[in-house]
Amino acid sequence: MEKLLEQIKKGTVWAFPGGVHPPQQKTLSNSARIARLPLPDKLVVPIKQHIGANGKLIVEKGQQVLKGQALTVPVANWSVPVHAPSSGTITDITSMPSAHPSALPELSIIIEPDGKDQWCELTPTPNPSELSHDELVDIIHQAGISGMGGAGFPTYVKADIKQPIEFLIVNAVECEPYITADDVLMREHAKQVVQGIELMQQILNPTLCIVGIEDNKPEAIAAMKSAAEHNANIVIQTVPTVYPSGGEKQLIKLLTNREVPSGGIPADIGILVHNTGTLFAVQQAVYEGKPLIERVVTVTGNTIHNAGNVWALLGTEVKHLLDCQGFSPVPQQRVVMGGPMMGFTLPTVRIGVIKTTNCILAPDHKELVEPGPEKACIRCSACADACPASLLPQQLQWFAKSKEYDKLQEHNLFDCIECGACAYVCPSEIPLVQYYRVAKVEIKEQQAEKIKADRAKERFDARKERLEREQQERQNRHKRKPAAKTSDEKQKVADALARVKSKSSDGDEKSAVAAAIARAKAKKQQGEELEPDNSEVAKERALRKEKARKYKEQKAAEGESSPTPDDKKSAVAAAIARAKAKKAAQAEQSAEPQSNEATAATDDKKAAVAAAIARAKAKKAAQAEQSAEPQNDEAPAPADDKKAAVAAAIARAKAKKAAQAEQAAEPQSDEARAPADDKKAAVAAAIARAKAKKAAQAEQEAEPQSDEAAAPADDKKAAVAAAIARAKAKKAAKAAAQAQQSDEPSAAEQTGEVEPENSQTHSPADDKKAAVAAAIARAKAKKAAKEAEQPAASEHSNEPQTSSGSNSEKTASEQTAAEKKKAAVAAAIARAKAKKLQKEGNDQS
Repeated sequence: MEKLLEQIKKGTVWAFPGGVHPPQQKTLSNSARIARLPLPDKLVVPIKQHIGANGKLIVEKGQQVLKGQALTVPVANWSVPVHAPSSGTITDITSMPSAHPSALPELSIIIEPDGKDQWCELTPTPNPSELSHDELVDIIHQAGISGMGGAGFPTYVKADIKQPIEFLIVNAVECEPYITADDVLMREHAKQVVQGIELMQQILNPTLCIVGIEDNKPEAIAAMKSAAEHNANIVIQTVPTVYPSGGEKQLIKLLTNREVPSGGIPADIGILVHNTGTLFAVQQAVYEGKPLIERVVTVTGNTIHNAGNVWALLGTEVKHLLDCQGFSPVPQQRVVMGGPMMGFTLPTVRIGVIKTTNCILAPDHKELVEPGPEKACIRCSACADACPASLLPQQLQWFAKSKEYDKLQEHNLFDCIECGACAYVCPSEIPLVQYYRVAKVEIKEQQAEKIKADRAKERFDARKERLEREQQERQNRHKRKPAAKTSDEKQKVADALARVKSKSSDGDEKSAVAAAIARAKAKKQQGEELEPDNSEVAKERALRKEKARKYKEQKAAEGESSPTPDDKKSAVAAAIARAKAKKAAQAEQSAEPQSNEATAATDDKKAAVAAAIARAKAKKAAQAEQSAEPQNDEAPAPADDKKAAVAAAIARAKAKKAAQAEQAAEPQSDEARAPADDKKAAVAAAIARAKAKKAAQAEQEAEPQSDEAAAPADDKKAAVAAAIARAKAKKAAKAAAQAQQSDEPSAAEQTGEVEPENSQTHSPADDKKAAVAAAIARAKAKKAAKEAEQPAASEHSNEPQTSSGSNSEKTASEQTAAEKKKAAVAAAIARAKAKKLQKEGNDQS
């Protein structure tokens, strides 16, 4: 270290790789003193003029401001305020073109100066040595000072660095052509610059301060040596004129022979670098209390008649500077902000001066020739030889064109200082530095997007973890151990357990549940985790379900064993059908003429067909009703069967009685008519018997035969109904025979045609009919008796005897005209009752 210090103090300078020697062109502007310009018509002050975050606005449109008044306040890291360059009125706060090659709009404050140039209240510090470190840093921060020679890094951040600083280097090289702002500033204000250096020494306490100045600035070197001769820790070092010796890393190599590592900063090796203009601003802020509102700007070029350096208020439009220095533009005039190597062409001259603006260059076409079209690389390696950062410019250009960002970073793209030396020496006129600038911006955007994505993923993972944790807490909430119970609570639990145990001894069905509750309470009392045990409850539930299932099966078996069909509707429908068939046959017999036997045979055939159709319809209706009706009613079946049998018997009796009454009412005057009437009556009787037989068979088939206990009762009812029907049939046959015997003479007497042969010939036919009817009745009775069991057969045999005995009491001689009239009335009443019963049966169905 001591050896290095001795070498530095002796003036030893080390070389850096690469570098070029472009024409200096500094004599155009360094021969005159720094000029003061008149106030511009307006000032456009961007709120961000440095690297880092912009400050927060504290003014508004229409507000009056004073010179040096703060327009913003710092609110974030690397944030510095901006101040009003002159007194006046804020006319607008809007986006204006920025001092950037893209001229992207940035929020700016537009101030219209009032011409008074009145300062706000200032707080100077005549004796800064009494100030602490933090106080000095705060003054620098609130003054809005940032780097004025490079990228605009906030000065207070460098001043408040925590790392130990060994060398403080002042960059007064100003290596780029045309620029002489630092040169004339050191000539005229060397004392103030040295005071700024001493303030930084007070803050940083470095071992040595080295001021590097190129050997093409002899006046500035002399002025600085004179101003710093009282301070032995300040060394004025002259360096050779090589571009870009003013680069931060290159200057460190020149003055200390140390190299900043790739991706690192000078502070990593104990070195800090400040610009001359920055140190002058620090002196003004501490000693004078003035914020950074103006700086020295070189206005030069062959189109400028009064080229030189001027004090330019921040926010002054470039056009105002050019006009004040005698600007004579040429066709397709270019105006460059910065030097010819690292500067950029302005898209408009309405852009304001900012803290990093050190030069406005307005060259003509001969002075700064427009670059020609890009040609193919000839692999001459001139760019690699000129690169001061020892990079591979050709390789970087290929990667930049193909957007291979990973390889660009592997080849240390960000070590490039964008000096433009590679593009300056390229014979193919390839704008290499432009490729690097674009690639850097794209990589930074990509990294920013990646950072956003990573942060979003972190937030998502944190949220997912939080939701899972909350869900787990909800699930485990019931498993938490209960708090310790008092002696009273424990006694209550013990009493409850005792009551449960006493109840469980009764043998009740709830004993298992009580036992489970008791176990659960016991576990809870012992402090164990509560896990519900429902095994006993489940057994009890299963037992109850099994009992219910067996009970349902038993009920279902009982329901299947008993007769369930409800035959009431079917029986009533059959009876109604039979009654309608008989009525239709009788109506046809009474309406049709009885003149000959051929017509009677035809009518009988139609009646038989109609009766057959009616029977088929009745049978179909009965079957449909049986299939549609539910079969789950046990109790109503016997009653319905009984009603159906009674209704059928009544219908048959009424039909026979009506037939007898019609036969008695018909005139018997014609001999030829009697055989036809007898034949019709026989046919009608046969049809009625056949219908009755078929209805009885249908009723027997419809009834269920599954129950052994119910079968005797049903057979008994059927036998009773059959016996009643046989008795009524015999009675009706006898009454018809007696009526015919008593009516024939009287009818003959009335007409005056008495023929005794008619009665003799008619009686055998009537006897024959009666015999046939009796035989049919006996056959039906015999068949019903066979189908029924023995108890029913005994009842069947008693009823016909009784009825036959009652019928034998009357004789044909006892019937008078009055009795015939009564019989007709009774027949009419019977028909009315049959109709009424039929209607009631229909209503019930």
